[in-house]
Amino acid sequence: MVIGLSVAVTACQSPTPATFSLTIAGAASLTGALRDIELAYEASVPGADLVIATDSSAALRTQIEEGAQVDVFLSADTTNPDRLVEDGLTLGDQVTYAGNSLALLVPADNPAGIQSPADLANEGVQIIAAGDEVPITAYTRQLVANLAALPGYPADFAERYAANVVSQEDNVKGIVVKIEEGVGDAGFVYRTDALASDHAASFELPQEANVLAVYAGVVVATTEHPHEARAFLDWLVGPDGQAILTAFGFVIP
Repeated sequence: MVIGLSVAVTACQSPTPATFSLTIAGAASLTGALRDIELAYEASVPGADLVIATDSSAALRTQIEEGAQVDVFLSADTTNPDRLVEDGLTLGDQVTYAGNSLALLVPADNPAGIQSPADLANEGVQIIAAGDEVPITAYTRQLVANLAALPGYPADFAERYAANVVSQEDNVKGIVVKIEEGVGDAGFVYRTDALASDHAASFELPQEANVLAVYAGVVVATTEHPHEARAFLDWLVGPDGQAILTAFGFVIP
């Protein structure tokens, strides 16, 4: 007698990719680019979920120091991530991922009649700036010093510029918003912010005076996903990440 064996066959199924979430704390000037980066990265890495938070680099660094759960910190400078490295709050050194330059932003109707950065020394001009610890402020100080050395600028340009500052915002986006709303007459912002604004006008700055803003990122030591966080940073400095940043006006430093 032949006994037939009934064999149950289970269809082979591909395992569902494990999901993981990374909180990316990025400089305010990265806001637009990070939206596209989030979509592109999640589409290319199965299971990845990026949570984006943006603010001033100094504010984000302080939050990390105080224990905020962040996996990757993307700063608009090298100073803030370097402080985290020095304090042992990162896994490895900082990685440079982008560069930026500065531009002069004015309201669309330009009520103060600004024609060049030299006009920022004129009496009565209301300049919107940022707080002392915000990276754009350090870049602006260097820019103003460079402009003061150019022909056609008064010797006391830096002092007259400082005297016209009427507001210090929490981040560079605060400068953009106030200029777009016509609250102030002018403000220095990143070139990428000027390109993204549909409600303000901007002036290119003299090439010999402009400064290069260098952006660096780090993996935060308290991350629960160190390999995934490092992989994201590697992707950002790779061709796909760089293509998105370049499309938004950032440069490869």
